[in-house]
Amino acid sequence: MRALRLAVVAALVAISTSACFGLGTAGGYVPTGKLSGAVADVKSLEGVNLSVGSKNFSENILLGKMAIILLQSDGAKVKDLTNIPGSASARQAMLDDQIDGMWEYTGTGWITYLGHEKPIPDEEKQYTAVRDEDRKKNGLDWLQPAPMNNTYGFAVTAATAKKFNITKLSQLKDVPQNERTFCVESELINRPDGLKGMLQTYGVPLGSGVPRSNLKTYQTGAIYDATAKGSCNFGEVFTTDGRIVALHLKVLEDDKSFFPKYNVSFVVQNAILKKYPQIEKLFAPVSKKLTNQVLLKLNAKIDVDGDEPAEVAYEWLKQNGFVKDQ
Repeated sequence: MRALRLAVVAALVAISTSACFGLGTAGGYVPTGKLSGAVADVKSLEGVNLSVGSKNFSENILLGKMAIILLQSDGAKVKDLTNIPGSASARQAMLDDQIDGMWEYTGTGWITYLGHEKPIPDEEKQYTAVRDEDRKKNGLDWLQPAPMNNTYGFAVTAATAKKFNITKLSQLKDVPQNERTFCVESELINRPDGLKGMLQTYGVPLGSGVPRSNLKTYQTGAIYDATAKGSCNFGEVFTTDGRIVALHLKVLEDDKSFFPKYNVSFVVQNAILKKYPQIEKLFAPVSKKLTNQVLLKLNAKIDVDGDEPAEVAYEWLKQNGFVKDQ
């Protein structure tokens, strides 16, 4: 899944500074078009060699392919290093200059990579803090982030939402205790920034407010289906996962901003951006279009319909006027 958030991952990053990772790639054909619309006048990258990476889950691969298409369509020769196994490997590849650019998440940067314990609730302030510290410490530039926020959330079926008249997490306290049933990963249960902390924040502490017998543990992928089938009333989800749309689930509003913000930003080596500042202009209008609703639909095309990430990325860029067929 998206960002590895355990402290052990941060440790892996730290101890791997001299490692040489064998970077796996998603492979396959990545379409190239011609820049159009808002990016039509971006200065050409003809003759420039660049490498683009991604982690090995659908959304990040999709975004990686999108970056490759944009850069190729502007004339660059791009090495495809998408589908790197794990956040630790992907991050180290950036630190080792094996990757010139990849999409990253602000919460992952702040907590996992830079080692901060507490997230910053405000999205813009979280981004600014990550951008400034990572540039200073590691020479990595975070471009303006997208509005999408792929964080933890809890989802319900339409029937459950109607039954308890619930749209946000602060209304959990109004649900009868025996109906406060949760489908979660085992790892999320006891973490202070996971289920335990969330329940405490919203006034229904684990134990007194939500008995442990109300919890059912699943692998991440199985939670969506279990929630949709009524195995529990509240299921742990990632807020841009395409299965939310496919299974007609509704994500409850985190109205006290408990969960960290995970806005996605294209991260570029500072030396590369200084040499080719047009990269920022190339990505800015695209990032602005990447909302939660957009990613939900695009991720569903991959994870539910079985479409290829590169084709999904190209069609979306084309439909939104950023590229056209050559």
